[in-house]
Amino acid sequence: MAYDLKNVFYLDTQATITKATAGGGSAQLDLSAYIDPIARGRTKGTGLAIYKTHFSIVNSEDTNEIAPKVTDEGVMAFCLSAGAGLGDNATGALQTSAATSLYDAGNQLMVSGGNFYAPGAAATATMVPEMYVKPSEKVPYVVVRDNVCLVYNVSAEKTMTSTSVISVRLECAQITLDQATLNQLLRTQTV
Repeated sequence: MAYDLKNVFYLDTQATITKATAGGGSAQLDLSAYIDPIARGRTKGTGLAIYKTHFSIVNSEDTNEIAPKVTDEGVMAFCLSAGAGLGDNATGALQTSAATSLYDAGNQLMVSGGNFYAPGAAATATMVPEMYVKPSEKVPYVVVRDNVCLVYNVSAEKTMTSTSVISVRLECAQITLDQATLNQLLRTQTV
């Protein structure tokens, strides 16, 4: 399937990050309408190719200033994980020890991941998320499970000083898969 206007569409999800609270949280995005891992007769299985992910973190407390304030502090890791099945969890509801491997670049379920440092967290901090894993137009991440989860983990040393919203937009397309590729993806996307 080509990365073009005819085939690519957007999906998105978001989670609210509670200020002054450490730990992990998540938002689950149901993909079951786009994925069918079972080939039937001449019909091949389908998956969802994710070509690009775009993240934002905005201040949701101050309607006059949605960007994190220069004085805001907070450090966190975040990722989009295929088939994690974590559901929707408030900040601090996910145990950090159980979720630590989610943020590892070697995790086969990671579609994309990064770190965020609020402006007041460090002298060289930036308000733009720093991405360390992301899919591409030439090599998309193909999801064959029925969900992806936006997962984040706020540092205990530097919690967010404002209630914030983390959002992700996916540029994706539904694609058909031959049985061998489908089987390989099903094996690698097992939690």
